[in-house]
Amino acid sequence: MSPRAGLLQSQGSAKQAVVRPARNPVCRAVNRSGAGVLRQAAPAGRSVVSRPDRPTEAPRLPLLQPVCYKEGEAESNGEQTENRVIVITSGKGGVGKTTASANLGMSIARLGYKVALVDADIGLRNLDLLLGLENRVLYTAIDILDGECRLDQALIRDKRWKNLSLLSISRNRQRYNITRKHMEQLVESIQSLGYQFVLIDCPAGIDVGFINAISPAKEALIVTTPEITSIRDADRVAGLLEANNIYNTKLLVNRVRPDMIQKNDMMSVRDVQEMLGIPLLGAIPEDQQVIISTNRGEPLVLQKKLSLSGIAFENAARRLIGKQDYFIDLNTPYKGVFQKLGEMFTSS
Repeated sequence: MSPRAGLLQSQGSAKQAVVRPARNPVCRAVNRSGAGVLRQAAPAGRSVVSRPDRPTEAPRLPLLQPVCYKEGEAESNGEQTENRVIVITSGKGGVGKTTASANLGMSIARLGYKVALVDADIGLRNLDLLLGLENRVLYTAIDILDGECRLDQALIRDKRWKNLSLLSISRNRQRYNITRKHMEQLVESIQSLGYQFVLIDCPAGIDVGFINAISPAKEALIVTTPEITSIRDADRVAGLLEANNIYNTKLLVNRVRPDMIQKNDMMSVRDVQEMLGIPLLGAIPEDQQVIISTNRGEPLVLQKKLSLSGIAFENAARRLIGKQDYFIDLNTPYKGVFQKLGEMFTSS
């Protein structure tokens, strides 16, 4: 082969190595945790030529940390968070499952995590009312399964915190046209969008709706009140959760009245916890602000002046994500530092 022919061949191979720029100048890279990050591609009009003497390697993306939104980025501390699916159930109706779901989800979102709330009550949905999103629900999960919309169209983003979304599963015509497989597929699709916490508001009872709601969950939060009927139903639900291989359960005691406990007219939180044998996540006192916040469509934890129940929900949310936080003393909740020091000196 002549030198001229060799030169022409090397020039031809260099021309073939020209990489054309992508159509979209911004591409999305996905890390191991499922969170996406945007990185800038090569500018339009410029081409990247790989030299024959310098073999090119695929760029290695660093292991990205979970998406932490600006509102609560100080709480993540750069730790990678595993996706968690938690079902909030009770067995008995009217104990505060929906209220707990709305306030815990909002509190976790305010801490900087991406949260999806799933209202699994097919016949009677109420979670959208507590969040003030009742007028924004155009599509539900049933429409997704029927092929009438996409998942991102049915996920309703909160008006105040954009890292909190709501998915309703409701239809009036057919009550039970969703299976366990459908619930698992929905939750997997939600997690693929980068949501770190999926909280499922379970319907009351232990029928088909309960079984479908707990099927994709790995953890459970049992909500009960200091009443014997609610405690018995919570004990029954705990047994059903273990039968479905859900062993990571926590207890949330709602509507606690310290004045009645002191008069021995109501069981204490410790009595309820000992009867059920479930680790305690928190105790929520009875509060009139719950009715006011429900009518306004605004969770308790968003009030400018937090009530005692709002503080209790905030602390329960921090313990749920693994933060160490204290339990509120319901007998003397507003005792100041100087008052505590004074009691120490007087007692000594």
